[in-house]
Amino acid sequence: MDLATQLSEQLRRLAGTAPPGAPSINLTGPDGLTVAIDLTAVDSLSCAFRELRLHVPSLVGVEFEALKAWADALSRRVTYLLEHIEPLEFSPDDGAVLMRSTPPGQGDQETSYYEIFLQSHPGGNFTLRRFRAERGQPGRQPVDIELTYTALKRLINDLIATIPSR
Repeated sequence: MDLATQLSEQLRRLAGTAPPGAPSINLTGPDGLTVAIDLTAVDSLSCAFRELRLHVPSLVGVEFEALKAWADALSRRVTYLLEHIEPLEFSPDDGAVLMRSTPPGQGDQETSYYEIFLQSHPGGNFTLRRFRAERGQPGRQPVDIELTYTALKRLINDLIATIPSR
């Protein structure tokens, strides 16, 4: 069963719940791909989650250029979130790329942004989170990402479609 079908089934099963303790949906795809989504709410058309993780075994220890290519492909293809995402920081020694909303969302008293972390060391990982920083307050707080089922399935399909080949 493909990842989109697995996701639809699990979301449909959880619809109308506010899962206690932020349970994760765990999906397994071909070639050892795994997706984990830490849900905070699910209704009949959409869900909220704190974090989405994708583990890609084929990217473990991959050359840094492949990781950069994945970041570039993601920024071109994932254009339907609240803000555009772009690669921001590169760490070839750590095998990591940090992507963020560019520009971040601006409210009256806050700034919100997506943050994506791609890693080839220790092992082929993608992590998506959203943060909010309030003006005049130090630090940032994680906030839920809210997507329709359709947008979430599209995001997962786009993540997989842009994975560079070794």
